[in-house]
Amino acid sequence: KRANEHLSLISQQEAERWGIAAFVGKSKTIAEILNRVRKLQHAGTTGVLIQGESGTGKELVARALHFGGARANGPFIAVNCSAIPSELAESTFFGHVKGAFTGAHANRKGAFELANGGTLFLDEIGDMPPELQAKLLRTLEDGGITPIGATREKRVDVRVLAATNADLPAKIRAGQFREDLYYRLAGFTVTVPPLRDRKEDI
Repeated sequence: KRANEHLSLISQQEAERWGIAAFVGKSKTIAEILNRVRKLQHAGTTGVLIQGESGTGKELVARALHFGGARANGPFIAVNCSAIPSELAESTFFGHVKGAFTGAHANRKGAFELANGGTLFLDEIGDMPPELQAKLLRTLEDGGITPIGATREKRVDVRVLAATNADLPAKIRAGQFREDLYYRLAGFTVTVPPLRDRKEDI
């Protein structure tokens, strides 16, 4: 009971730090964004694609969606898709078992398992390797993951929020991003404009 009370207090503090109150601005644009965030906070299983240039606050939107919603007591795991070496990508997301490959000296949980019961934030989703996109789509469709080297599938309950500064429709046309994955991720979209387009917020 004491541990649960402590966890609840931490979650409340995180919600205050990362929630809607953390946003600064009075423009019509920021008001519309916050209104959309409020509506989406309680859509606990719905995917949201957050679009905007680097530095516009996409992760802040993702954290507000998590800490203001029903999953606030669960983990918030953020993964930068552009910073993962291709040879480690599958293990990073789905984990591996001991001995699955050279250097796998122990079992390791992937991002999906670490985020179980909470939210997984995939930053710069447009940079995800094509071969990994298919595996991500399958997990989003059936809620199962198979760590590298494992023989049994694990079930996970994760809300996926994704962010990008790329033009994903253009990447789809170029064959660099899966259209079916795009529509799975973009159940709803939130676009965060740069500050130069809402100067009244300075």
